[in-house]
Amino acid sequence: MILYLNAETNAAIRNEGEKGYPYEICGFMLGETDVSGDRLINEILPIANARESEARHNRFEISPQDFMRAEKRAITAKLELLGIYHSHPDHPAYPSQFDLEHALPFYSYAILSVIKGKADTINAFILSEDRLRFEFQGVKIWR
Repeated sequence: MILYLNAETNAAIRNEGEKGYPYEICGFMLGETDVSGDRLINEILPIANARESEARHNRFEISPQDFMRAEKRAITAKLELLGIYHSHPDHPAYPSQFDLEHALPFYSYAILSVIKGKADTINAFILSEDRLRFEFQGVKIWR
């Protein structure tokens, strides 16, 4: 299963990461799942990092209200809520132990590395069925 970002969503996530630096940014990914299980992201929904300000440099939090708003947006747009993206300022685009401990099944997790204010690598992961690790999903740009 691969996570496909269209050119617009790829650029938007990168822009959000750069604008939010040196803090973690976050948001939702909406799209469709094709017959092979690949996920095609064609809309993002940026949200405010709900984490307390002194922890935003290396943590993000999503409020229940924002989760509900994303679910409503997906229904309205006739899309699926497929995942969550966030940035890692000055760190690699790989999940932390904190990310693993707070991950939910089913969702794709796209992580953007932002190095010295410049968007770098985006990687995607999905929680394993046993919830003990992330499995690499891969990211490709389409359209």
